[in-house]
Amino acid sequence: MKTKVSILFYAKKAKAAANGLVPIYTRITINGKRIELSTNRFVEISKWSTEVGKMKGSSEEARSINNHLDLLKSQIRDAEMELIHKKITVTTETIKSKLLGVDERARMLVPIFQDHNNKIKELVGKEYAPGTLERYTTSLKHTIEFMQWKYNVSDIDITKIDHAFITDYEFWLRSVRNCANNTAVKYLKNFNKIIKLCLANDWLDKNPFAKYKSKVKEVERVYLTEAEIKSIIEKDFKTERLSLVRDIFLFSCFTGLAYIDVKNLTKSHISLGIDGEKWIFTHRQKTESASKIPILPVTQMIIDKYENHPQCINEDKLLPILSNQKMNAYLKEIAGVCEIEKELTFHIARHTFATTVTLTNGVPIESVSKMLGHKNLRTTQHYAKVLDRKVSDDMKILRDKFILQENNQLSRISN
Repeated sequence: MKTKVSILFYAKKAKAAANGLVPIYTRITINGKRIELSTNRFVEISKWSTEVGKMKGSSEEARSINNHLDLLKSQIRDAEMELIHKKITVTTETIKSKLLGVDERARMLVPIFQDHNNKIKELVGKEYAPGTLERYTTSLKHTIEFMQWKYNVSDIDITKIDHAFITDYEFWLRSVRNCANNTAVKYLKNFNKIIKLCLANDWLDKNPFAKYKSKVKEVERVYLTEAEIKSIIEKDFKTERLSLVRDIFLFSCFTGLAYIDVKNLTKSHISLGIDGEKWIFTHRQKTESASKIPILPVTQMIIDKYENHPQCINEDKLLPILSNQKMNAYLKEIAGVCEIEKELTFHIARHTFATTVTLTNGVPIESVSKMLGHKNLRTTQHYAKVLDRKVSDDMKILRDKFILQENNQLSRISN
């Protein structure tokens, strides 16, 4: 949006001096917001022209005052152009600071944030996924909206960002934006990266996040049981599209690869592993960490099935995967057909690999972590916690069995 700056000179009657002279003020309006500054000139109210914002007549006094006002107007326009040239957002605050010579070296938040996002945009497909750019773009948008809500400004000097700014931003995300807990924490995490950038460049002396503590709540990961996997495998789908989606989903269930990593697979990613068997050697796009996964029989069957698929041949792909949006839409259809009462998404396949396919079957957590491409074992331990529920469910069955046996024994004794 183009910044609209309007300048008005007027005689402020309310501040008339004892001698009857009235001070002349300049009103600068930028996108509906305005500031008023004294010109340090005075005039008799009868000699002032409200219509043209100048002193009437051609007397020496009139020429002197009007020339001064023209000079001020030029200074305001010069300040505006300088801010634009330096890629600093033109606001009432930045214009005022420029005119008054206050903190010429002030660094504004929005240009720093935007520059960060522009660099990510240039590296999309190389170092960053499109989703990363989208998250930071949304984060910048939310930051600007918060500043307008809280401070009635569209930008702020980074040195003005303090602990109160952070906690108010969090409150705004939770209340006005109605963000869930973890979503609010993620937006603040994105914002914290910009603050760390400022600290690294010595633009900030204090870290406003120093005393802030995030409150991430652990989300229970949904995964498929062995019975649910079996129902999907054994289901005879009437349409080719559902069969295809089922196969790609099962491929992820038995490899633990995320959607984007399956999409990026080519035949060159398959090589012989340390045991002489076929393995998948790839890198996760999200974290760039290595994933080395032995190919199980069901995985190999799916690879063989689509080896000569036109999309695989023409695009040098291992599997003919659809868009993530279409995959998830068809997976909901598959869940309905297979009577699975879970909101089936492609990412559930990765959770299923970590739990039902590996950990439940005794694969050590260190091996699971390596195959998933986790950089930290604690990330994998979240899946192990999920299995506590399975342990509880299994023990409940055993407990009920013992109770039934005891009741039968007591029944015999009483008879």
